[in-house]
Amino acid sequence: MGIATGIDGSPASLEAAALVEELGFSTLWLNGGPLPGLRTIADVVRATRTIRVAAGILSVDKYDALSVASLYDELEAEQPGRFVVGLGGAHGAKPVATISSYLDQLDSVPAGARVLAALGPRMLRLARDRSAGAYPVLITPEYAAQARSLLGDGPLLAVQQMVVLETDPARAREIARGTLGFLGRAPGYAGNFRRMGFTDDEIDRGDDRLVGGLVAWGDPAAIATRVTALREAGADHVALGVLSETRGTQPLDEWRALAGTLVR
Repeated sequence: MGIATGIDGSPASLEAAALVEELGFSTLWLNGGPLPGLRTIADVVRATRTIRVAAGILSVDKYDALSVASLYDELEAEQPGRFVVGLGGAHGAKPVATISSYLDQLDSVPAGARVLAALGPRMLRLARDRSAGAYPVLITPEYAAQARSLLGDGPLLAVQQMVVLETDPARAREIARGTLGFLGRAPGYAGNFRRMGFTDDEIDRGDDRLVGGLVAWGDPAAIATRVTALREAGADHVALGVLSETRGTQPLDEWRALAGTLVR
């Protein structure tokens, strides 16, 4: 089990990273959007002891391959095996070609130490062929099964599952719609929502079916049910991204509640 969150490099966020490790989660996925820069990744690795720290995801449009490779070499020399290079964010006309070209420049980062933010079939194939595997977000268990079929038995399928720890249906859905509405306007996500069978009207309205398919909500036992469904569909690893009404703080209490149910 993993946790996906934004870390800003502040003392409070580094303490939060240490708590994720203390609670027994195996991997901390650092959301690419809030990440101030590559040095924050080094700060998190050094603020923890054994937990894997994965970039989830570094945008290839923002971070050049030489800098990423240099950071990997630095951290691998200090603490081998702890930094996983997650890549994505190619927003041009040919994203698969862009990512492929970027990977050509990462010679010092072995394929087993990198994952791709793959959603569509072509990117999933690239993840299968040139990395340890795929790290999709906002997918259904049914689509996870399709991704596993395409990846085959060997490559990693690590799914980021967004969750709302709220048992009131209306409130939980409203919290989820805030994130779904924002990401649903991005062509890549909207296209994958359609690929999974959601209509444009459902996407525009943030329909209950869309929310229920993509975001797990309820108590920790309900979240555990979704995690089980993803694992049965072929996911090797699930990273939980907690959504809440509170902005700007880490969901420490929610992490504790989830760990009590999901971390063995």
